[in-house]
Amino acid sequence: MINIDDVRSGLTARLEELSQKAKEIDSSLREPDSADSEERATENEDDEVLEDIGLAALEEIAQIKAALARMDVGTYGQCTLCKSAIDEKRLEALPIAAHCMDCAT
Repeated sequence: MINIDDVRSGLTARLEELSQKAKEIDSSLREPDSADSEERATENEDDEVLEDIGLAALEEIAQIKAALARMDVGTYGQCTLCKSAIDEKRLEALPIAAHCMDCAT
């Protein structure tokens, strides 16, 4: 049986980690571009990668917040689409899962 307090603790820690990473990425993206055109081209490529990583972090942050909200209202572990129980093994592998396997596929 899944211990909700342990899951909440893990999700909260991950949320803090991702929030810090997102702040660092934002700070890095706000740095002024280099005056050198070749260096600026490399920086732009790096910025594109950072933006993708930042967007992925923001998406995971949203999913974690949604999972924590489901815990708060007592619907964690219940599929948000069909309302059936999400298999515990799925929740162990993906604690932010909002859908049962049938609805996820």
